[in-house]
Amino acid sequence: MSDPETMNPTTDDFAALFEDSFAGSQMTEGRVVPATVVEIENDFVLVDVGLKTEGRIPVREFSLDDKQPEVGGIVEVYLERIENALGDAVLSRDKARREEAWNRLEQQYAEKEVVKGAIVGRVKGGFTVDLGGANAFLPGSQVDIRPIRDVGPLMGQEQPFAILKMDRPRGNIVVSRRAVLEESRAEQRAEIVGNMAEGEKRRGVVKNITDYGAFVDLGGIDGLLHVTDMSWKRVSHPSQVVEVGQEVEVQIIKINPDTQRISLGMKQLMSDPWDGVAAKYPVGAKLNGRVTNITDYGAFVELEDGVEGLIHVSEMSWTKKNLHPGKIISSSQEVEVMVLDVDPEKRRISLGLKQTMNNPWEAFILESPVGSDVEGEVRGITEFGMFIGLGPDLDGMVHINDIDWNRSGEEAIQDYNKGDVVKARVLDVDVDKERISLGIKQLGSDPVASADIRRNKTVTCTVTEIASGGIEVSFGDEGQEINAFIRKSDLSRDRAEQRPERFAVGDKVDALVTNFDKASRRVGLSVKALEIQEEKEAVQQYGSADSGASLGDILGAALKGDNEE
Repeated sequence: MSDPETMNPTTDDFAALFEDSFAGSQMTEGRVVPATVVEIENDFVLVDVGLKTEGRIPVREFSLDDKQPEVGGIVEVYLERIENALGDAVLSRDKARREEAWNRLEQQYAEKEVVKGAIVGRVKGGFTVDLGGANAFLPGSQVDIRPIRDVGPLMGQEQPFAILKMDRPRGNIVVSRRAVLEESRAEQRAEIVGNMAEGEKRRGVVKNITDYGAFVDLGGIDGLLHVTDMSWKRVSHPSQVVEVGQEVEVQIIKINPDTQRISLGMKQLMSDPWDGVAAKYPVGAKLNGRVTNITDYGAFVELEDGVEGLIHVSEMSWTKKNLHPGKIISSSQEVEVMVLDVDPEKRRISLGLKQTMNNPWEAFILESPVGSDVEGEVRGITEFGMFIGLGPDLDGMVHINDIDWNRSGEEAIQDYNKGDVVKARVLDVDVDKERISLGIKQLGSDPVASADIRRNKTVTCTVTEIASGGIEVSFGDEGQEINAFIRKSDLSRDRAEQRPERFAVGDKVDALVTNFDKASRRVGLSVKALEIQEEKEAVQQYGSADSGASLGDILGAALKGDNEE
């Protein structure tokens, strides 16, 4: 007979048996476990995971599976809870698929593999992508290489994506379609560029036009056709030469292997107009051209298609020195120019505009040679002289030392004002330096040159100024006075009388001419030398040291003789 305790187990015994059954199954909540499909109802799939009760999973959770569940088949499910309030196991196919997806994506992310997914929804700032069970965020900037207005055609289509960031605890995945496209494009570009060579001719289609050039599609890769390589002639804007959609023939000028940038040219397929330009445009030749561009420093003139020369602002006018080139010539104007210099290597031609016109300084010297007299208005007064107008464009310069023979330039220039009409004499014309030198004092004769001045001649002077080192005097006829300076040491033979202050302005003084330099107009005078000369003459006339007469007697006799005369 059976043991009554064995036949009637207690509640504790049932609890122990229940725990043992679960321990043997090694079931843990929050894990993916295999399950056997027991039955398929209309809306649910009944599965057995080895627990006390079976679990029910909605049929819709299996809709994304490649293979639909079958009775007796094995499926992976996620065990959320071993038993709920109703005693049922809580299972999920969606969460199992998500766990599978995370495991797979983490491995692909670690190995930097491209993953497959489909854009399934739109959210703020981007889109939601289904990566086969796990949802990821696709920023709007990462959809394509270029901004896309309509993403509709991409929705629901399986496409490759690159995982930029993964955070499993937070359930965040950020992906990029653009990164995959750029990588693919880079591979394609590398392959295409590898089949190209510098100097090669290619046909392409103008894809886009900018201010600095045009992008040409060469069949999977774009090249830049810079505006300076479109034509040998000056091009203001690329749209003057090409248009979008136009098929063009270009030459590959340069390939950058690092950046895979391709520089293209069209003008390189044409003959270079600069070939033989030195022979075509010799220095000194006069040509006609059209003004194409005006700058602060000059103007460019087109001599033929692709060949331009520069008229520097200094070569535009003989007389207009401080005007902007636009004040002298205008854009598109036809002008005659002279070739001044040609540098084929630097592709530069220097042109002159004023050289095709009469040089006004050459014309002036023909009309008014050196020595002739001219008349003009005082246009300007400076510290070094006056500028006299000699027509609408020319000025002559009267230096401050050429205003008056006798007075200092600083004093003489005070007699003139701007606007005064004066006469002057042409002293020099320097055509190369574009200078005309005039003189006013040369209209009259030089009093020094015309005066009877010779060494040892006695002259009577008038004191004009008293200085510490001597006295200023003048002598000669009225209006032809000659100025001179008698030094302090020459004022008297007697040292005590060598005092300038013993003289007064207006005093008459006799002096001897001791030196005369006609070129520099300098006259040397000395009262002392006159006294010595008179003494010698008196000694010779009235006695000598051997006669026994004293010097005082001799001078007294000389003075008496002068008085009697």
